[in-house]
Amino acid sequence: MTIGPTLTTARLILRPPQHEDFDGFASMAQEEETMRFIGGLAPRDAAWRGMASLTGSWALLGYGMFSVIRRDTGEWIGRLGPWRPGGEEGNWPGNEVGWAVKASEMGKGYAQEGAIAAIDWAFDSLGWDRIIHCIDKRNIPSIKLAERLGSQCEREDVRLAPPFEEHVVDLYGQTKAAWRTRQRA
Repeated sequence: MTIGPTLTTARLILRPPQHEDFDGFASMAQEEETMRFIGGLAPRDAAWRGMASLTGSWALLGYGMFSVIRRDTGEWIGRLGPWRPGGEEGNWPGNEVGWAVKASEMGKGYAQEGAIAAIDWAFDSLGWDRIIHCIDKRNIPSIKLAERLGSQCEREDVRLAPPFEEHVVDLYGQTKAAWRTRQRA
């Protein structure tokens, strides 16, 4: 059953999560380096609930984070894309495009490549006019990626909505107009 689009980049396939992705989700949920800024380590059952939540977002809202698949190997390497826990009526600080890749795949440009495709899709297909990234101020690699994407820090020390209220983040963001101007340059 297909619940959303498949996007293809030079090196990646982005598609809604599928059952076959679970081992990748569960493995990544045990990586301290990957998980320390996005909720912490999670046992296999919690990873299942997280994947089910991302998948359910597609069914309920028509968007959600994509599974990130390497085109050359077919390997699941992460998840990224549009995300708004609680939907449009929720208390999330805005329409987010987030990312996480397995520790072994960090620093290879996959998150940036996928985020560019996901941001384009969010602006073009979802009609969003602005995006944010919720980033822990200690997560320097994600801050640098947000800045490479053209986002700027807009608000500091924002407490997220339940059940993430223990997390304080800085909000990076940009408008669709700024994104399009940057893409044309």
